[in-house]
Amino acid sequence: MTTHHAHTSALARFYKWALDPEYKHGIYQVVERAIAFLIVASVVAVLVENTPEIYSTHASWFHWFDVLTVGIFTAEYVMRVATAHLNPDFAGKDFPRLRYALSFYALVDLVAITPFYFARFVEVDVEMLRVLRVLRLARMFKLSRQIIPAWHEFQALNAGRSFRAKVFAVLEPTGHSGRLHTYVDNFIVFWVALSITCVIFETVASVRALFAVEFEVIDVMAFTIFTLEYAARVYAAPENPKYKHLRVPQWAHVCTGQAIIDLLAILPFVLESLFSQHVDLRFLRVFRLMRMLKLTRYTSALETLYKVVMREWQVIFASVFVMMLLVVLTASLGYLFEHDAQPDKFENIPQSIYWAVVTLASVGYGDISPITPMGRMLTVVLALVGIGIFAIPAGLLASAFTDQLRIDREAFKQRLMLAFQDGMLDNSERELIVAEAERLHLSHEEVKRLTDEARAEFDAKEAENHTNANGLVLDAKAHPALAAAQFKLLVDQLSLITQATGEDALRKSLKHIPIDHQIELDVLALVAKRTL
Repeated sequence: MTTHHAHTSALARFYKWALDPEYKHGIYQVVERAIAFLIVASVVAVLVENTPEIYSTHASWFHWFDVLTVGIFTAEYVMRVATAHLNPDFAGKDFPRLRYALSFYALVDLVAITPFYFARFVEVDVEMLRVLRVLRLARMFKLSRQIIPAWHEFQALNAGRSFRAKVFAVLEPTGHSGRLHTYVDNFIVFWVALSITCVIFETVASVRALFAVEFEVIDVMAFTIFTLEYAARVYAAPENPKYKHLRVPQWAHVCTGQAIIDLLAILPFVLESLFSQHVDLRFLRVFRLMRMLKLTRYTSALETLYKVVMREWQVIFASVFVMMLLVVLTASLGYLFEHDAQPDKFENIPQSIYWAVVTLASVGYGDISPITPMGRMLTVVLALVGIGIFAIPAGLLASAFTDQLRIDREAFKQRLMLAFQDGMLDNSERELIVAEAERLHLSHEEVKRLTDEARAEFDAKEAENHTNANGLVLDAKAHPALAAAQFKLLVDQLSLITQATGEDALRKSLKHIPIDHQIELDVLALVAKRTL
């Protein structure tokens, strides 16, 4: 009995620590992210196995990686079945473990590992082995454990909203986007990173020879995904608060910088498909790297940098001006000292500017270097001065960037304090706060910390205002009429208190307060007269 209780207690602790999404101090989020990463990595490995040139030389690596992933997926499946009676969806029901084993998620987990064990314990021919390898792609359906609940959450948050509003909520942080918006963002970021990686490795002849077909397929899929995203953003533009007052919000969205970047991400593929037979447009493949700019939508770093440059442009311009002045002066001196000794390297001042910039930046490629004593002395001075001169803009930008992040967080905290003014957060205020937190890419911990700080500051401010309002003391000599009116008001309040509690009860209460006894008698006498 004791052993069974200990076993159950251990399962309960494991479920609470690793599998319970409601337990905030556990590692549920870490487990889910690790499993999701392993799913994607295993699917990629299955796809790469179809290239014989790679699989034949690294077969053992693929085998042990498959063993590792199947082992982890098997342990996950076993522990989820073992703790099914602790799952709120199955707790209290008859045969909870069996019910869970027959559920959709459990069957998906089982299908993800079955091909591995079937190939190990059952004799199969080559064709069946190929089929089992393809079936391993079913592991990607394990992601449904995160996607399906996110979809249900999204439907609940957007109940009653139009289809256009739902599309906008999927693509943009609105406060009622939920986790589905995050998954869609991650999906697009993944395809941006994958397409950029393919463009880079496509320039390597040996890699292109191995993966020519895969590169074409990935390019078509990336183009399709980015085109659908672009069309969806144009369609949902009327839901954007920035464009609601405009007559043609779609056109306003198309003219924005982000929309232009989205268009440039798909334009090279269209031009290659239409004109490749008539014009050599291979150079457009390099412009597919413009897709990297799509990542600026998913980070506030570029927006923060823009604010920093606009705020500190005078200081930055001054430092750049000093740098350019120093470059031109040193280039002129370098030309003066070295032209006669090295006319081929210091042929003119523009060529000397290259040497000055390289020296000031402390790079020193060595392709151009002085040989005269004055030129070498000038090089030493430039190298030392360049350490400080080139560090000024970097220091300014770093300091201003950090300060801008602080300003953004303070602005977020002020928004929270304004929301607390009515004493509670309604749905619209909560949605605005969530959308702003997503825009600033604040973590849950940062949002909670800023919310607590805003609540504490708001409460302190309210307490201070209350104290100041109740603690108003007038100078009787300077304002005798106001002081008399205030005294009369206090006496009336004391009179009401005396009538409500009685004089004896009030005396007993005053004895516990450290005030002068004579003052106590005088006050009560005054109140008694007032009452009578």
